[in-house]
Amino acid sequence: MQDLTQEILELIRRTSTDLPEDVETKLRAAYADEETGSAAQGALDTILKNVDLARSNSTPICQDTGTLLFYIHYPEGMSTRKLKKQVQDAVIKATELNYLRPNSVNTITGKNTGNNTGDDYYPTIHFEEVDENLPLTIELMLKGGGCENVGAQYKLPNTEMGAGRDLAGVRKVVLDAVHQAQGKGCAPGVLGVAIGGDRGASYLASKETLLGKIGEKNPNSELNAMEKQITEETNQMGIGPMGFGGKTTVLDTKIKGLHRLPASYFVSVSYMCWAYRRRKMTVNGTEISYD
Repeated sequence: MQDLTQEILELIRRTSTDLPEDVETKLRAAYADEETGSAAQGALDTILKNVDLARSNSTPICQDTGTLLFYIHYPEGMSTRKLKKQVQDAVIKATELNYLRPNSVNTITGKNTGNNTGDDYYPTIHFEEVDENLPLTIELMLKGGGCENVGAQYKLPNTEMGAGRDLAGVRKVVLDAVHQAQGKGCAPGVLGVAIGGDRGASYLASKETLLGKIGEKNPNSELNAMEKQITEETNQMGIGPMGFGGKTTVLDTKIKGLHRLPASYFVSVSYMCWAYRRRKMTVNGTEISYD
């Protein structure tokens, strides 16, 4: 199989330094919607200037270059072992070139590896096999520590909040997660929500929803309506950009439903900060494209 280390390095560079168009467009709309001269508009102005500088200088959008989450769909017959090695080599090179900050710390010893590699879970790579005639796709998300820290998981029913095992209960706990986060998740952000599954699958799916673009329509009409409702209601909380108050706390909400055991009803909320860094690379024979 071909060596894609340099191409994966370029994927990392683009993800770390160049905010996707849909995210930037939404942030600029939020800036225009805030009151002139307000702290909220000032925060968004600083964010947008930073976005421009990062793109023009090929420097990280945020000093926290985050956890690297790779989602790889590979054609039947391709070696995941070799792909993993190429990803790791690209990550090491990206760290050397300062597209990434050295972030991988051994939890037991406190020692930083210095190159963003570690055990089998750092960087995090999810593999899924597809038909041999389909292209290889590598999606990358960089998820900062601040927004990761305000993620939450709820078990329904929740009697304290009066949240039952239904979508009305889901709405209550998701709104609670945003309220608890306040500005600590670097608002305005995007909510990835998974309903059902076991604890692990629920969190995994909540992050996978964040790979989609802002404004994409949920194929489930009931969930699509709920996404719009939650986004609207969170923006009525007055938390605003960076917690300074204002009209924009959440840019978008994405919800996915999973099958579950009758005994369990989990709701997982993964919060993504304004630095909504995700890119996709497609390899179709010798043709390579980035999105």
